[in-house]
Amino acid sequence: TINKMKFSTIALASLSTFASVNAFTAQPRATFAPRSFSTTAIKASVDRLSDPNSELLDGTDVFIFDCDGVIWRGDSVIDGIPETLDKLRAAGKKMFFVTNNSTKSRAGYKKKFDSLGLDVPAEEIFSSSFAAAAYFEQTKFKESGKKVYIIGEVGICEELDMIDVPWIGGPNDNGKVPDMGPGGKLDHDEDVGAVVVGFDRNVNYWKIQSAQLCINENPGCQFIATNLDAVTHLTDAQEWAGNGSMVGAIKGCTGQEPIVVGKPGPLMIDYIVDKYSIERSRICMVGDRLDTDVLFGQNNGLQSVLVLSGVTSEEKLLSDENTINPDFYCDSIVDFFAKVPV
Repeated sequence: TINKMKFSTIALASLSTFASVNAFTAQPRATFAPRSFSTTAIKASVDRLSDPNSELLDGTDVFIFDCDGVIWRGDSVIDGIPETLDKLRAAGKKMFFVTNNSTKSRAGYKKKFDSLGLDVPAEEIFSSSFAAAAYFEQTKFKESGKKVYIIGEVGICEELDMIDVPWIGGPNDNGKVPDMGPGGKLDHDEDVGAVVVGFDRNVNYWKIQSAQLCINENPGCQFIATNLDAVTHLTDAQEWAGNGSMVGAIKGCTGQEPIVVGKPGPLMIDYIVDKYSIERSRICMVGDRLDTDVLFGQNNGLQSVLVLSGVTSEEKLLSDENTINPDFYCDSIVDFFAKVPV
């Protein structure tokens, strides 16, 4: 059993505030069809950020930063990030850090920021594991008396513990192998009312089979994905297969489309706008992915900046095949304070 980790009072308050968000309301399952996110846009040239003050800083009150590929790569902070964040705070900008990585809870991410020498308050951190818990809060899942089956790591478990939603699976099913000999079967829990699929470095056939049995055989069982990222940054040496590969396995054996609670879904941005009464046009989403970060900005009425410090190259951004265009792009957020050539 995973030990519960206690959030700060602020973090707990942030979670309870989700109750006022209207992004998701408790309704029959059929109403929870995933929002259709457009992956097409009118082809246009994308400008490199050249005059940060006039093009970006003057018109932005809030920056939402992706983490992997923007703030750090693997366990290494990107050069110049601490100083840049300090400058943004000094300029009066509000900041939030939103990650699709569900392997840690908000408390876990707070520890990572601290370990990298980044002074970021817990209430500024939003992980997709937290978004999954917020979704269950919004839909009053606990009142159903059902359990959640988890494909994922400790972050989702800790977040569900914080709201007292019972769960099974997750790290507890690491290393398990089902009996696949003659007459072999895997018994599943008929009280599971939702399956959450998050990034899992110990995904195995037991977990996949358990998930498909719950979704296919338990009436009304929901299929929820923390994100659909194709690749992720486990280390700074290479890209690694992301949660999209795990979600794809469950889609393949159930024929179901998941409810996506992370980017580019609206839940986290709806919460931020509601809690802080911020105009969407004064918010800028900064990320390294076109199909999650930039699309998150476009679908939710935000400005967007793509940085080249992560998975997307300038060549890919400017290619004829790309149809998702940010307002601007730059090498990293350090360029937000670059000197403008005379």
